[in-house]
Amino acid sequence: MGERARGSLDLDAAFRAALAGLAAPSGAVDAIEPAIGLELFESQVTSRHLDLAARRLGAARQGFYSIGSSGHEGNAAVAAATRVDDPALLHYRSGAFFVQRCRQIPGLDPIRDVLLGVVAAAADPISGGRHKVFGSARASIIPQTSTIASHLPRAVGLAFALDRAARQGVSCPWPADAVVVCSFGDASANHSTATGAINAALHAAHQGVPMPIVFVCEDNGLGISVPTPPDWIERAYGPRPGLTYLAADGCDLPAALGAADDAVQLARSWRVPVFLHLRTVRLGGHAGSDVEAAYRGPAETAADLARDPLVGTARCLIAAGAADAAELLARYERVGAQVREASDKVVREARLDSAAAVVAPLAPAHPDAVRADVVRADVVRVEPSAVESRRSPGMPARSGHEARVEAHRFSAPPSASAAEPNAWSAASPPSAPASGNLLRPMTLAQAINHTLGELLARDHDVLVFGEDVGRKGGVYGVTKGLRKRFGTRRVFDTLLDEQSVLGTALGTALAGFVPIPEIQYLAYVHNAADQIRGEAATLSFFSNGQYRNPMVVRIAGLAYQKGFGGHFHNDDSLAALRDIPGVVVAVPARADDAAALLRTCVSAARVDGRVCVFVEPIALYHTRDLHPGDESWLAAPTDAHAPIGSARVYGDGADLTIVTFGNGVPMSLRAADHLAAQGVHARVLDLRWLDPLPVADLLTHAEATGRVLIADETRRSGGVSESVYAALIDKGYRGALARVTSADSFVPLGPAADTILLGEADIEAAATALITG
Repeated sequence: MGERARGSLDLDAAFRAALAGLAAPSGAVDAIEPAIGLELFESQVTSRHLDLAARRLGAARQGFYSIGSSGHEGNAAVAAATRVDDPALLHYRSGAFFVQRCRQIPGLDPIRDVLLGVVAAAADPISGGRHKVFGSARASIIPQTSTIASHLPRAVGLAFALDRAARQGVSCPWPADAVVVCSFGDASANHSTATGAINAALHAAHQGVPMPIVFVCEDNGLGISVPTPPDWIERAYGPRPGLTYLAADGCDLPAALGAADDAVQLARSWRVPVFLHLRTVRLGGHAGSDVEAAYRGPAETAADLARDPLVGTARCLIAAGAADAAELLARYERVGAQVREASDKVVREARLDSAAAVVAPLAPAHPDAVRADVVRADVVRVEPSAVESRRSPGMPARSGHEARVEAHRFSAPPSASAAEPNAWSAASPPSAPASGNLLRPMTLAQAINHTLGELLARDHDVLVFGEDVGRKGGVYGVTKGLRKRFGTRRVFDTLLDEQSVLGTALGTALAGFVPIPEIQYLAYVHNAADQIRGEAATLSFFSNGQYRNPMVVRIAGLAYQKGFGGHFHNDDSLAALRDIPGVVVAVPARADDAAALLRTCVSAARVDGRVCVFVEPIALYHTRDLHPGDESWLAAPTDAHAPIGSARVYGDGADLTIVTFGNGVPMSLRAADHLAAQGVHARVLDLRWLDPLPVADLLTHAEATGRVLIADETRRSGGVSESVYAALIDKGYRGALARVTSADSFVPLGPAADTILLGEADIEAAATALITG
């Protein structure tokens, strides 16, 4: 039998031996109410047996990679302290929390549900067989990947959104007095994503913004093989101003339950962030084939085994007179039999067997419904979520709880500053939308501003936020005046931290909003790319569409700014966005398209839950002329629908099709004018949608001329032109095909940029070569 199976059997035998040696203690032991203690013991035991089953299934090659929760079973206390309608974003070792939460909801079977995930069965009720994750829509458990700390910004965004949703009349799945629970490990607590998220929570709370979140650090002292100093978490987070720090031994169930009760009550009553530090142990290695003996000595593993939380709970129950060792062993064996029976059944379940089945949740598309949402005139407004205060079924209030809460030294959160509110501040009420001639020709920036204003006025679920978007109106004035019109609950500044910006979007999206966050520059999104790639894009995939991330990320990007910023303000790479499954990438080139594409993105987010990235060419923001002085690049914004994956064509030239986007559109149009003077008649196809590409339109216009030049302002390697080439060839295009691109280089400062960026002369020369060649 394999290493993992032997480790499982050893852990089982160790518990049995320890339980057999337990007797009623002679000294004082923390008390626990017998019914609650027995219920939580059963959840802990269930989680342990699920770990053992996962290892057996893996050793038999019937199960797949699974990270165990053994040693962390004290987190069942956190589930007991919360309500079933408190949203939870869980650490991959929070198995006992998952079991305890699900057991409180009629009809849920945590044993079968977890095992279905272990064997990657299509019947897995959360991921549909795509990954083993802890998640349940009915239990308000939002599935998370195992990426270190990546879920913390989303958790902070959700805590930020709960009160705001109720006050703004947005339909939220959770009541306004809910508390967000976010668990993670001690190694994760050192990750920049975690420290940034916790800082964002404190920054918000400091300004009087409700931030009801309990951060649960399950500290087993190890990050795979790297030890965490025993006092580090307390030193790092205990002294933080504005953060209530509570600690307990997670192997001592009464202590863990008391601390968890206090933490949740503080967060719920005062709407402030609380840090709950649970000291745990790790039993059985990190995961999979990890062999602890390679980096831990026998004394270390024996010391952890001596602190087994199941043994600790059994000792408390015996001391309380709730059961004796034989009765607890009988419970342990009964649960083990249930798990073994379920594991024997789940291995016979069907698995995903086609690419279509795997990708089904990635890109839901209801184009007719999206079109209807774009063109409707009525306001989206729903009744505020009901504020309820209810405990989970079967979990009575605990005696002495209120006294413990009052004993904590804490104060109400500070009131918002009397100065003008910013970032996360309490909001001012919106004023009436401005009136005026809304159909006058506009620049790209003006059209985006106008469209954002119309969307904010029409739909109360829309939020606009980011760095400098509020008071200043954006670095380029694109959001100017919106905060004054709609108030700081709808348009607000955030921290200068892209992870927090996108985390706010992820959390508010879960709460029922359609967030439109702004990232100041394309180069900056890479600071937080995992919030799009690993969080936004995966949630629908790992929840089989039960959770969604409706959002439209506005990013000022691409190159051609003159004399400003170099690479960090002139980033011409889109590859990191275009290879994320299911994400929509739009790039408007002129005002009317900007309005139409933005409206479509917002409606696709609302209707289909799509994650859309709206890349705005900075160099075209304030462009008025196609040719000097003609003001022909101005256009009246439209309320029309621009279907995802549809291109726009300029002209009907029969000699050549120039395929382009963004800054390439006006450059290609000017090149086409020069070619026309030479007797070469070209049409220009603006892709507009870079993901998914408008393949049908692309093929139609390619075949209409038989010659295609791709004018791609991104880099030659990993740029858009490679995908256009592949799309045409895959569809059977056999005509002439060439491309001209920017160089494989970062963009330098000043005139040197012209040496590496695609230019009009390059397009004209390449077109001439294609025609004459």
